[in-house]
Amino acid sequence: MKFVDPKNDLAFKKIFGNENKKEILISFLNSVLDFKDEKTIVEVTLDNPYQLPDIKELKETILDIKARNKNGDKFIVEMQKKDLSDFDKRSLYYTSKAYVSQIQKGEELKNLKKVYYIAILNFNMFDNKNYISRHLIINQETTTQDLKDFEFTFIELKKFNTKLEDLNSTIDKWIYFINNASKFDLIPKEYEDIKEFQEAFEIANKFSWNQKELDYYDSMDLRQADDKNALDTAEQKGVKKGIKKGIEQGIEQGIEQGIEQGIEQGIEQGIEQGIEQGIEQGKLKEKLEIAKNLLDILDNETIAIKTGLLIQQIKDLRKC
Repeated sequence: MKFVDPKNDLAFKKIFGNENKKEILISFLNSVLDFKDEKTIVEVTLDNPYQLPDIKELKETILDIKARNKNGDKFIVEMQKKDLSDFDKRSLYYTSKAYVSQIQKGEELKNLKKVYYIAILNFNMFDNKNYISRHLIINQETTTQDLKDFEFTFIELKKFNTKLEDLNSTIDKWIYFINNASKFDLIPKEYEDIKEFQEAFEIANKFSWNQKELDYYDSMDLRQADDKNALDTAEQKGVKKGIKKGIEQGIEQGIEQGIEQGIEQGIEQGIEQGIEQGIEQGKLKEKLEIAKNLLDILDNETIAIKTGLLIQQIKDLRKC
């Protein structure tokens, strides 16, 4: 046996959105939402059961699962492999749209039913360590859930580390199945004698798929791989462009800083040289005044010795 990867959108929809095997989805929902006793889901109606999408619309198709229980509560289950930066807003938009679309304009608001949104993510989205997190609208002061019509559950597959032999709960078994089914050649013994899992593995068995389904399955894998490659390429180009721009900015800033430092050092050196030259000029002026006073009583050689002036400088003084 060879199993498909349940993380593939088409495979996920075929397994969990199967009109003839709704017990698979029921088991999954009850385990994810921890529904027990009177809250246990015993029947669901699929609003968009699995069917092979049109190849022309494949790229734009959202292969989620929409269902409702006997009370009319709505469930949206979505598999998402790509890390979308605005996925939090997308999930809010998608859930609120499903909520308001339940009634038409003029109908009573009391007919609106609760919407459960479940996202299975092949990337990390939150800081929590647990692979599953539930998000409710909570009263900050009382910590009570007064607004109950929206509930979000996110399952982060990369945080799930439980080994096959350590699987205890139904939810752990479902998440392990989603993460690892494609790695098996036989149904693991840990899943034996559990009807819903047996049926899920049977649907996931590639040999039970027709050629058209397999072609679509491969197309979706290829599309997802192309999307990832495009994202990786864009990131690499962005990094290279960022480095180049950083170097250019660094050079510009370096030149500016160099000029500023050069000006500062030039000013400092200029001041020092000016002071030195001023002192030298002051000393020369003093020597010349002394020499002038000695012209009438001493010869040039003697004046030069006394003042440190050059003979020519003294001769020039005598000409004045």
